[in-house]
Amino acid sequence: MISTEFKQTTITKEVSLKGVGLHTGKEVTLTFTPAEANNGYTFKRVDLEGAPVMKADANFVTSTQRGTCLEKNGVTIQTCEHVLAALVGLEIDNVTIELDASEPPIMDGSSKFFIEALEEAGIVELDAKREEYVVKEVISYVDEESGSEITIIPADEYQVTTMVDFGTKVLGTQNATLQRLSDFKNEIADSRTFSFLHEIEMLLEHGLIKGGDLNNAIVYVDKELSPETMERLKDAFKKDNIAVKPNGILDNLTLHHPNEAARHKLLDVIGDLALIGTRIRGKVIANKPGHFVNTQFAKKMSKIIKIEKRNNVPQIDLNQTPLMDVNDIMNMLPHRQPFLLLDKVFELSKSHVIGTKNVTMNESFFAGHFPGAPVMPGVLIVEAMAQTGGILVLSTVPDPENYLTFFMKMDNVKFKQKVVPGDTLIFKCSLITPIRRGICHMQGYAYANGKLCAEAELMAQITKVK
Repeated sequence: MISTEFKQTTITKEVSLKGVGLHTGKEVTLTFTPAEANNGYTFKRVDLEGAPVMKADANFVTSTQRGTCLEKNGVTIQTCEHVLAALVGLEIDNVTIELDASEPPIMDGSSKFFIEALEEAGIVELDAKREEYVVKEVISYVDEESGSEITIIPADEYQVTTMVDFGTKVLGTQNATLQRLSDFKNEIADSRTFSFLHEIEMLLEHGLIKGGDLNNAIVYVDKELSPETMERLKDAFKKDNIAVKPNGILDNLTLHHPNEAARHKLLDVIGDLALIGTRIRGKVIANKPGHFVNTQFAKKMSKIIKIEKRNNVPQIDLNQTPLMDVNDIMNMLPHRQPFLLLDKVFELSKSHVIGTKNVTMNESFFAGHFPGAPVMPGVLIVEAMAQTGGILVLSTVPDPENYLTFFMKMDNVKFKQKVVPGDTLIFKCSLITPIRRGICHMQGYAYANGKLCAEAELMAQITKVK
C-alpha cells in the first residue's frame, strides 16, 4: 500500500566534503545540493562532459564487489552506499550529489561525516507529499549460494535488524538493530567499514584499495601476520609500525561499538535499499547481508512497488465538489466538444494533477468505434491523459487561455483494460522532471473500475498563441 502522510524534504543549501575514494585513491569533492520534490537521490558527475546525472536506482547496479557500483550510459558511480545511508538516516528525500570523480570520499569508512555535512546544510520541508510503501505481507529474497537472506515484514515504521556470521573466531556472530530512523545518527552512522586481513592482502595485490588506511577501515586479523605482510601493510598504509590489538584488530583504531561490524552491515543495508527509490514502512531482517543480496532485494522491492503504484487508484470522492469543473477547464484548455475529454479536476499541485471523465454512450467516437461492442479508442485515452497533464503545465502561467499545448513525445504507452460506456476514467499525471521552458515531462495513468487501464510517459510543450 502507498501512503502519503508526510511532506517531502530536501536540504536548505549546498555543502561540500573532500577526501579520497577507497578503491580509486583519487582526490574527490562531493557536494550535496538541494533538489526539487520527486527528484529523489541523483548523482551528478561534474567532471564529465555535459555533467551527466544518474538516478540512484537499483536497476543501474552493475557490480557489488567491495561496494555498490552504479552505471548508466557509460557513467559510473562507485561505493555509493555510505552516502545514501546518511540521506535515509536523516529522512531527506531529495538531494543531488555532485562528484568530480567516480567514487565518493571514503572519509572514516562510515556515514558520520556525511551526516554532519547534511546537518550543517539544514533540512527543509517541500510542498509535496512523500510516497511511502507500507508493507502488508512478508517479502523475501534468498541467495542460495551464500545463504544470505533478506526479509521484510509489516511494522509501524522502518526498522532494520542485521545478523552476521563470518565463521571466524576474531569476529564471531554479531547482531544489530535499528528501531527507528531517528536513532541512525547516534547508533549506526559512525560504524566503520571492515575487512579481514586475508581480504586486505588480496586487494592490495590487485591494486583495489588505493585510498585505504587504518583510519577508514577496521581490519580483523584472521590469520597469522607474517613479517612480509607486516611490511606490505606498513607501506600501503604509510605507517612506521603496525600491531595487532588483543581484540584481534590492527592498531590505530578503537571500536566505537562492540558490534561495530554488524552495525556497519546495517548501515550498508540502509544505503543499498535506498536504491529502491521509495521510502519503506516495514521491518527488514537481514541474515548475512552483503551488497549483492541487498541490491537484489532492492530490485525485487522496486518491481513490487512499481506494480503497486501503477495499480494505486487515486482515492478521491467523486461526489465532492471538484477543484475545477468543465467550465473552469475550458477557461484553461483550448479544447472544445467533441474533443474535450476531461470533465473535472480534483487535485492540482506543482507536481501532480488528478482529473476524471465520465464515459457515456453519447460519445461521438462510439458511433464508429465498434458500434456493436463500443470501446473507447486507446489513443483518446492517452489524449485525455495529456489534457489532464495540460492543466498541470498551464497552471504555471498567469494567462493559460493564451497558450496551446502540443505533444513532443510519447513513450512506454501500454493499454491494460478496455474502457466502455458507463465507466468513469480517473487520470493521474505526475512530473518526472521539473517543468522548464514550458516543457512538461510526466508519467500518466488512467484508471477505471478500480484497475489501471492505460499508462504512458508523455512530454508536451506549451506555446503562446501569436
